[in-house]
Amino acid sequence: MNQEARPVHSNQTGPHEDTLSVARRHWGSEFLKPIQAHNQAAFDAVNEPVQSWQGPIILDSCCGVGESTAKLAEQYPDALVVGVDKSSHRLDKHDFYEGSSRGQRYYLVRADLLDFWRLVAAAEWPVELHTILYPNPWPKQAHLSRRWHGSPVWPAVVQIGGQLQMRSNWSTYLLEVAQALSLNQVDASVGYLAMDPEQAMTPFERKYLASGQALWRLTADLTAAVTAVENVDR
Repeated sequence: MNQEARPVHSNQTGPHEDTLSVARRHWGSEFLKPIQAHNQAAFDAVNEPVQSWQGPIILDSCCGVGESTAKLAEQYPDALVVGVDKSSHRLDKHDFYEGSSRGQRYYLVRADLLDFWRLVAAAEWPVELHTILYPNPWPKQAHLSRRWHGSPVWPAVVQIGGQLQMRSNWSTYLLEVAQALSLNQVDASVGYLAMDPEQAMTPFERKYLASGQALWRLTADLTAAVTAVENVDR
């Protein structure tokens, strides 16, 4: 039986007041966490086919069970799609969501994005589209640093470039992302996402729609993002 998805509850009434200062601080210091061996090995295994691929590259981060990865491969048959999630429990469920009738071309990778994103940025993958669908919102005010845009890995996301698309059932999360991207002179767009349940890209999206929750989407062009951000609080 499917449980009804709960809406996000937060003690924040709007974007966190420290979003810009935290993001700016991470741009001013290098993220020195060592790359774990299993994440390096996972990256190396998929890096070779990516580097030899002559078409578009799509990165589907936080892909969960990989349903979104398979659907992106259907939508973009000329692309190579790489889905990444750190949970083997979720990825092991992928067979149920796989649609193999259209010859999708994609890889599913188990890796921690704290490492994987830095490796992708360093290898300069030619990513045309980067999707981050329904990341954990970490809605408590004290948990800003656990959100992707509050993490020291955030500069790597911007450096990966391409067209960024994020979705969430908590608009505040995406408004904070837009604020963080303003440091890079990127004008991100955040708006209401209307869709038919049959168009859902992930199990979470399907549950949110079934429970009547509003969904939100951020789009941003990172191809010309400025990555020289001054480490000054303003």
